[in-house]
Amino acid sequence: MEYVNIFGIAFVAIIMIPNIIFAVKNKEGFNNKWKSRFAEITEQIGRLGCFAFMIINIPRTWFGWWSEEGFVLYLIGDSLLVIIYCVIWCICFNKNSLFRALSLSIIPSVLFMFSGIMSRSVLLVISSLLFAPSHIMISYKNAG
Repeated sequence: MEYVNIFGIAFVAIIMIPNIIFAVKNKEGFNNKWKSRFAEITEQIGRLGCFAFMIINIPRTWFGWWSEEGFVLYLIGDSLLVIIYCVIWCICFNKNSLFRALSLSIIPSVLFMFSGIMSRSVLLVISSLLFAPSHIMISYKNAG
């Protein structure tokens, strides 16, 4: 069993690129209009868990891919989600809209959940269950 998922590192690194570029170009940061401490904490715990468990496989909580075909499906599915995410970022970079907010929160949520299911990572699935609803709700509440 491998403890580090190099594909997970690549997927996380790629989805971080547009976020880093956005942060550099918008030095004033993100103005959170919806103040929910619970949602913010849940989102951050989920985000850190998703990033960590996309990369690190903890023994007895990660059981690997169902099969060789399952691994290929994982690679194809994650690659498509990452490409779609980056394309939407490029198209909507300077547009603050509900479409951008929801798509850029739903796609990584699906990416993390799909990765957790396909790799049978219990901690990644749990982290994605924390991250997805809070991240999507925060994005929705701050859209527009």
